[in-house]
This record gives sequence, structure tokens and C-alpha cells, in this order.
Amino acid sequence: MKPDLRKALENNVLIGDGAMGTFLYQMGFPVGISYEEFNLTAPEVVADVHRRYIAAGAQILESNTFSANFDKLSKYGLESKVEEINRAGVRIAREAAGADAYVVGAVGSIRGGKRTNMSTKELKQYFAEQISILLDEGVDGILLETFYDVEELLIALSRVRKLSDIPVICQFAVEDVARTLDGYTMPEAFRILQQKGADIIGFNCRTGPNGIMRAVESLSGQLSVPVSVFPNAGVADYVDGEIRYTAKPEYFGQMAVRFADLGARIIGGCCGTTPEHIQEISQALHGYIPKPIDRTPVMELEAPIVIQDSLEGNIEDDDREPNLVDLVKQRHTVIVELDPPRDLDIKKFMIGAKALKTAGCDALTLADNSLAVTRMSNMALGYLAQAEIGIKPLIHIACRDRNLIGTQSHLMGFDALGIDHVLAVTGDPAKFGDLPGSSSVYDLTSFEIIRMIKQLNDGVAFSGKPLKQKANFQVGAAFNPNVKYLYKAVERLEKKIAAGADYIMTQPVYDPKLIVAIKEATAHLDTPIFLGIMPLASGRNAQYLHNEVPGIQLSEEVLTRMSGLEGEEGRAMGVTIAKELVEVAMEHFNGIYIMTPFMFYDMSVQLMEYVWEKSGRELSPLFRS
Repeated sequence: MKPDLRKALENNVLIGDGAMGTFLYQMGFPVGISYEEFNLTAPEVVADVHRRYIAAGAQILESNTFSANFDKLSKYGLESKVEEINRAGVRIAREAAGADAYVVGAVGSIRGGKRTNMSTKELKQYFAEQISILLDEGVDGILLETFYDVEELLIALSRVRKLSDIPVICQFAVEDVARTLDGYTMPEAFRILQQKGADIIGFNCRTGPNGIMRAVESLSGQLSVPVSVFPNAGVADYVDGEIRYTAKPEYFGQMAVRFADLGARIIGGCCGTTPEHIQEISQALHGYIPKPIDRTPVMELEAPIVIQDSLEGNIEDDDREPNLVDLVKQRHTVIVELDPPRDLDIKKFMIGAKALKTAGCDALTLADNSLAVTRMSNMALGYLAQAEIGIKPLIHIACRDRNLIGTQSHLMGFDALGIDHVLAVTGDPAKFGDLPGSSSVYDLTSFEIIRMIKQLNDGVAFSGKPLKQKANFQVGAAFNPNVKYLYKAVERLEKKIAAGADYIMTQPVYDPKLIVAIKEATAHLDTPIFLGIMPLASGRNAQYLHNEVPGIQLSEEVLTRMSGLEGEEGRAMGVTIAKELVEVAMEHFNGIYIMTPFMFYDMSVQLMEYVWEKSGRELSPLFRS
């Protein structure tokens, strides 16, 4: 009787199998079908692949169940066959494995690296269904593979641990990066998974041996669990109508020894690999004696409890973190605008974003080349702020710079990055910016872009063609109340709400009486409004905004109070005036929208702290971490 998989890895490097799907493709079976269905319709084909890997030296077989969950199978009308397909997959692998090889139940990511609108409750349900069937069929372990973020992997891992103490292998899909999609460094991710019950942790897919080698090397000195590696056979190429992989079996044999020297205890292959690749790995590691695994606990992470508690809340609660629309209906909510830099240095921006996060900012909003002045991509900075700092990005998207193709492509990029809050704006004409020879596109109006974004939420592309999944955007609309006839501005706002706007963000207001007038003029609207407040930085700044910037008007009182003030004195007065406005705004609106002048983020921090003081909200130490 073979030992428990964990015990076997204490003193051995075990050989995993290779690809199933791409190998079936190489055998002539077309893409676009469910290879998992073969467990029922062509079991001998699946068994033949397993036997080839066993003959090549594989000591661990993965059941042909990678995508055998309700969500993935439903795309082929097979959702009613989840149990049949998974049970058959384990039985076929078990028969091919014989008495000596291990069979692990393969469970793949459902999100697949995309921040879909699938709820945590649904993920739990689908993982629990598949995993319970695999366990009931008596697998030797569970392999959770091709996961892109810690959150989803922990959801799957928690489902296993609620049902069994069976060995669990957790594998991330990486592509020459040192972080997961939700922003955790690999040492952090490994630490969290180990603490939550993972027995073996590693990498598969997305890249070949070289990319996974770099990922393993980044963990040097920080491993206290066995590592598994299942690289692709290099980069896929499309030649003469066929998908081909370039990494030769001999190369895999050479890299296998290097992986083993770095501490890998399970070495196999992913996309593009064949029995020949596995045979080279097996031969290269014949007689290999690994070094003992260092079970000394790795150095404590800077804030491990914070990481765990934050994730645990996402996993154990059926609902995700509330979006801004839900949040602002419950309490005072603050979003802060921080301008992307006009050069390539992002250090100050990231420091400012971190300070705002620490002060309790509910979302960081980034303009889209406001005033038609060229700045760094707000998509890139929004993603970095989300991944590295953990602050929610709210990204402006202007009609000015992109045609219909570019606009949909841009929004699809937001969805893939997990950025789901956007503000749709027309955008200032290009001829008034720093590149006056540039063209303004304006394929869409602000009304149309709102409708088109909401169309993506319905799973329909701009072209009208159905998409394979739905987006989940919360769409904001801009509102300028600094006009002669407020009722006309409200009528325009009503049209934006009719187009689908979920929330409203106003231009900065500098008159307490206007704040009250806005509330009265919009009292009939259910859509939440974030009242804009931008502290003035100096007397000159006040004059410029009042006289030269469209949509901004300052009262004579404000202009007088700011007159002649510069430097710290000017900023201090600007914050004082802004606090007075904030106090009035908080009486009438839950949403506060603070605009940071000239990267003086400390001014925004002071205003946020004032909001929390007035609202009685106390930030927990976890939030401030």
C-alpha cells in the first residue's frame, strides 16, 4: 500500500503527468468542445492518455476534471452531468494508475483570472459540489490549479478543508510576475495558503519552465512546504492553422533537475506537454535524492493577521464588499481624486494613494487626461493602486480620446483588471490641452457611453453581439451645478440617470447656499450624489479656477478670503474653507467627493479626517494597515 502523498514527498521528488486538453488537441480532437465530457463519451481515449503518462514515468495522475464544474459545463449544456463526469474522471484515472501511482482530483479556477460578477456564494456552491464528488470517489489528493488570485483559491481550499483532511495541492498561474492578480506577493500568498491548510503549493500554466523558474526563485529561503511545478511547453504559436508549443522534451529534462534543486517535490507539465516531456523529466530525476524540506516557520509577514482577516471576510460572507452605491446609502462615504502624473515618476502618486487609504478613503478616483492635458494612464495607475495598496479605484473614461473600438476595448480591460467603478465624461476638447494638434474623437456622447457601458453589464458588446459573460460596472455621471439655471442642469442629469447612471459626482462647489439648492433640486432623485469639494491651494489658484476653468465658480467671499495667500498659509485657509463646505454637504448628502489640488494629498487627508470626526466613524486598525 502506497504511503500518504504528504509522507511520500518527505524524501522523494514525484513525477506528475502532462497536459490532457492540448494533448487531445494534438491527437486530432478539435477545440471548442468539452474534453471533460470525454469521460462519458470517449472514456477509452482519456484512459489511453493516462496510460501513456504512466508508461512515461508519471507517479501522479490528474483526473480529467479540470473544468468539470457547474459553471464551465453549463457552457456546453452539460451542467446536469457534473456528478457523472467527475465520478467517471476519477475512475478512469484510478484504473490507469494501478496500485502505485497517485490520483489527484483536478479542480480549476472558475473565474479564470477575470473579476466576474459571480458571487462568493456561487463560487462556494460550485466548488463544494465538484470537490465533494471527487472526495467521495476516493482520490489521493485534491489539485487546485491555474488560480490567479488568493481569494478564489482560498474559497476552493476552504471547501476542501470543511470536508476532509486529504492532501491538497494549490497552484497559481503566473506569467513572469511576482504577484497574484489581487496584489499579494508570492511569499505572502504561500504563507496565507499554508496557514489555511495547503500541503503543497506551486505553479502551473501561463508560462514555460523559465517563467516558473523565476517565480520559484523569488521564494528562495521562504519555503516551508513542498513545491509543485507544472510548466507549459513554452509559448504557444499558431502555425498553418494549428496551435503548437516549442519547448522540447529534452529541455524539460534539464529544467527538471534545476527545479528539484530549488526544492520542487512534484514536477510535471501543463499545456503543450506530452508523454515525451514527462519521460525526459522522469529519466533526468532517476535516483535523485532531494534535500530535506526546511520545516522552520518562515519569517512572519509584515501584517499576516490583517491579510488573513481581510480575506476571511470575503470568503466567509456570502456577499462581496459593498459597492459605492450600496455603501453611500448606508453611511457617509468619501471618494478622493488624485491626478495621475504628467511624467513617468509615480512615486509621489503611490505615496499619496497610500496616505489616502490609511485615512479611510472609500475609493480613489482618477481623471482621464482632464483639461485635455496628457497624463499617465489612469487604468494602469488604478490597477497598481488596487493591487499594491488595496484601495478601490474609480476610473474616469472620456469620450474625447477613443473611438467605439477603443472605448469597448478599454472597458473590457477594466473588467479583466477587476476595476468595476467608472465615471463617464465627455472630456475637454483636445485643442485646448497640451497637444492642440491632437484630434478629439467624440464617437459617443456622455449619455451614449453610459448606455453602452450598461449594455456590457447585460452581456452585449457595442456591436450588439452577445458576450460570453457579463460585466459588472457601476457607472457614474458628472453633474455641473455651477450654472445660471440649476433646473436645466438637473434636467440634463435626469437624462443621464435614464441612460443608466448609478451615481452622480458633481463639479466642486464653493457656496454653502448652492449645496442646499442642489439638494432641493435633486430631492426627487433616488440616485446617490457625491458632492464635489476641492480645497483651494492659494489665492492665485482661486483666481484661476474662477476665471479660467469651465464649470467652476467661486463666491466673492471665498475669493476675498483667499486673496493674496500663498504656500502653507494659502493651503491652510483652503482647508478651512473646505471644512465649512464639508459640514454643510454632510447635512444633505452622504457622498463626499474630494478633489486633491496639485498632489497636496495631505489636504485631502485633513478633510477626510474631518468627515470621519463629524460622522462619528472610527477606523479599525485593520483598515489603517
